[in-house]
Amino acid sequence: MKKLLAILLPVLLISISVLSQNDFEKLQQEFEKMMNDPKNIYGKNKAAGKYYNIRGFKMYAEVYGQGQPLLIIHGNGGSINNFIKQIPYFSKKYKVIIADSRAQGKSVDKGDSLTYEMMADDYAALLDAMKIDSADVIGWSDGGINGLLLAIRHPEKVKKLAVTGANLRPDTTAVPQEIWDMVAPMYTELKNKPDKNEMEKGGYKLMRLLIEQPHIPLDDLHTIHCPTLVIGGDHDVIKEEHTMEIYKNIPMAYLWILPNSGHSTPIVYADEFNKKIDEFFKKPYRKIEKEGRFF
Repeated sequence: MKKLLAILLPVLLISISVLSQNDFEKLQQEFEKMMNDPKNIYGKNKAAGKYYNIRGFKMYAEVYGQGQPLLIIHGNGGSINNFIKQIPYFSKKYKVIIADSRAQGKSVDKGDSLTYEMMADDYAALLDAMKIDSADVIGWSDGGINGLLLAIRHPEKVKKLAVTGANLRPDTTAVPQEIWDMVAPMYTELKNKPDKNEMEKGGYKLMRLLIEQPHIPLDDLHTIHCPTLVIGGDHDVIKEEHTMEIYKNIPMAYLWILPNSGHSTPIVYADEFNKKIDEFFKKPYRKIEKEGRFF
């Protein structure tokens, strides 16, 4: 239980839904190998890292490269080093800003409250602290939720947005029933455990976030006016129809569904993921007015 929470809670949990037990164990081993690779300096690079006083806590962030600012946001229970396959690619062309979100990684926050809105506001404040007016943004899973809320609550901060595996609601319109059936008992067990240690308290806070949030109205998506690339896997834990719902309600959105893919698009399909998003950031948004077009 602790191990799952400490590594990358949603990715490892939801992988079970689309993999056999044997394949899941192989994926978990590969993920742990990647995280423990000596070449993976991300998240522990003193030359690139710094703590920022952000809205009542110290937020740890690292910066790589030069050029157009690019903010990358990790998922629930994750950290900077989850993007070992993105930082080297994008830092050749962009100024990559990547942080540990509130109450995750090195960004310690012992308060009881944690919401996606809080984290979106944290990222806006981080850009202010770095004296960055706006940035392109990539968000994975919970990071995608944070990206959507950043564009909703702080539209001036987001130049272009790419989100993968995001959801608007914590229910079965977004996530299959079998996932809730798997996660709910784990949440209840941790919730009812007396005398939680610090790791368990942190794990419970993240699990509660996963179970009880977000709640983003469709009307709020209508206020996103930056070009947005909405991404999902055709076997993602987020239902295809929910990803389509997000895409349909953002005025300037593109949709990209990866074939034969689950939730871990930045890892499993890193090359395609990086190239597609890089292309999206570079090219002007092309608006097509009507359905049924031949070109």
